[in-house]
Parts: sequence; structure tokens; C-alpha cells
Amino acid sequence: MTIPAGACDCHCHVFGPAARFPYAEPRSYTPDDAPLEAYLALLDRLGLARGVIVQPSAYDRDNTATLDALTRAPDRLRGVAVVGAEATPASLRAMHAAGVRGLRANEYRRDGQAAYHGGVRLAEIEPLMPVMADLGWHLQLWIDARDLPDLLPRLAALPVPVVVDHMGRMHFSHGVTNPGFEVLRRGVAEGTLWTKLSGTYRLGAVAPDYLDAKPFHDALVAANPDVLVWGTDWPHPRPEGPVPDAQRLLDVFCDWTPAAARQKILTDNPARLYGF
Repeated sequence: MTIPAGACDCHCHVFGPAARFPYAEPRSYTPDDAPLEAYLALLDRLGLARGVIVQPSAYDRDNTATLDALTRAPDRLRGVAVVGAEATPASLRAMHAAGVRGLRANEYRRDGQAAYHGGVRLAEIEPLMPVMADLGWHLQLWIDARDLPDLLPRLAALPVPVVVDHMGRMHFSHGVTNPGFEVLRRGVAEGTLWTKLSGTYRLGAVAPDYLDAKPFHDALVAANPDVLVWGTDWPHPRPEGPVPDAQRLLDVFCDWTPAAARQKILTDNPARLYGF
């Protein structure tokens, strides 16, 4: 397995040290410390040149830990922040200077209710779109793909790219013919939506082979590899089952993905989306 030069892990989190970067109250989970040093060691071990730190819900809107990590490894890292109505054009531009390249909207629901404490809904971010567009940012959308059809008209009106987390994070039992996943697949095919080929285990697929997630991966790669990126989701907060092994997740991705598409998904597309 050959990892292309400049390859990027496009979805990770940093946590702690908790004594320095305390977690939000209330929160849905309390993670173990997973500081920047541990993450950079993981990138080296996997043979990846770059990483994208995504603000986790355990910190809600306090982006201090994420911004600290970005400023300590500016050549290797970019970030996705969580802010809402409290943000100003000046604060967004300061985040850009630190390495932020997008904002994350949390529309992930279970039975109509927020599945996690923390996060910002799309409605709070929509007024920030002119500044985001000016900065060349994107919207990262945390959503169950089954809810995509209802949100699609609003997403289509946005002036920035939309990146859907974890292949739509829909349980594999709903199948690739589910109308929500079909909206995602069609958006990828048309280039109007991006998605992350990450979180195979978030779809309910199990180690070591995660085969139940492969039809979703394959459908998206066949649709359009030019708007796909990949990520480890390290350190895998709140996994639905055993904590995955990042090396195994990378191996599975490479096994499933043709070499030409790997180059795009691991290197070329992240460089474009995150401004490396």
C-alpha cells in the first residue's frame, strides 16, 4: 500500500489536557485526553503529511483547544470551528489566520431530538455565509442522510461548499437505495455536495473488514471522486462499539479505493478544500 505524498486525514479531534482546556457543561461525553502531540505521532505512524482538526461537541463553542493545536503546527494542520451568532467578521478572520477553513453545523438528530449536547444549527451559521464565502471556507454538515432531503433547498442556496460528515452517518441497514443517501450520492455526482469517506464504524459496520459500509463507499467513489475526502475520526469519541484502530481504517480505505481515486481523495481534494 502506497500513501500518496501530501496525504491528509480530514477528520480528527484533539482533547485536553483537560486541566488546561476544560470541557463544556453540559456535555454528552467526557473524553480521555488526546492532545496534539499524540495526534501528530499518529499522522507520522500512518504516513500522512497533514490533518484537519474538527471542533468536537465536548467543547461546544469554545474553540480554544482546536485553535491552540492549529497554531502549534501550522504547516501540517487546518481546522473546522464551531461558532454561531456570537461570531463577528473580525473573529472569523482571526480564525482564518490561525488555520480554520470552515464551520461545522450540527443537524444530527435521533427521533427528532439533538443527539449530542453542544454544536450550532445551520440557522445560526447562515448569516455568516458572506464572510465565509469571502474567506473561501466551507460548511461541514453533521447530519443523518435520511434528513438531507428536507434540508437540501437551503443547502443549495449557500454560497460555499457543503461537506457532509461520515458518508451521511446513516446505519447501513437502511441501504444505498434510501432516499436520503440517494440525495447525497446525487449531490456528489453533480459536484454540489462533498462528503467524507470516514466513520465506517459509525454506519454500524464492524471490524476488521467493515464490509457493511463498503456499498456506501463504493457508490460515492463511483459517483465522483473529485468531491471526496477521507478521515480517521481519531480518537473516535463515543464509538458505537469497540474503539477502532486508525491504521486498520486507512488500510480498509486503501483496499476499497482505486489508486487514481486515492490520490484525489487523500491529497488533491484536501489541498483544494482546506487550502494547504
